[in-house]
Amino acid sequence: MPDIAHFITEYGYWALLAGCLLEGETITLLGGIAAHHGLLKLPWVLAVVALGGCLGDQILFFLGRAFGPTLLGKLKRRQAQIERANQLINHHPLLFVLGVRFMYGFRLIGPLIIGASRMPVPRFVAINILGACLWALVWVLLGYFCGHFIEGLLRSFDNSFSVVLGLVAIVAAVLLVKYLLGRSARSRSNHS
Repeated sequence: MPDIAHFITEYGYWALLAGCLLEGETITLLGGIAAHHGLLKLPWVLAVVALGGCLGDQILFFLGRAFGPTLLGKLKRRQAQIERANQLINHHPLLFVLGVRFMYGFRLIGPLIIGASRMPVPRFVAINILGACLWALVWVLLGYFCGHFIEGLLRSFDNSFSVVLGLVAIVAAVLLVKYLLGRSARSRSNHS
């Protein structure tokens, strides 16, 4: 199993909480696997994952309420998706809030859009709690009941994959720094 699994077994529920705030599905699957092996208690894994998922989306929702139009306005390439999301929020708010954590590409931006849409806070909080509980059940139980299969997949990746992944991460970091430096230089030249 990868180092993230060691992190979960070493730091337990705190690792799950932090992971759910930062990432999501991989952490919840590994939490389910850890519970399957008796390293963590299943009810606590479910509760911590639901809490982490709920808190993460709640924070993003309030960021969307405070800074949503500004933040979303900077995402020029995603404006069509943002507009479509707003239509769904207006017509099917319950389904959108419940489903946003299961939609690829909307896990982080979805709660921002919902916050910017001015959905009433009590309504979002109630639906968000329900959605976080459903999300925790799906992913943790998937890890719990399919753990052996998932572990086999994780073991099938050998050290060469880790090396390639590390090289890709280094190249991505270099490209990101180059992009940010170029953007900063263009910004300075525009302000001169």
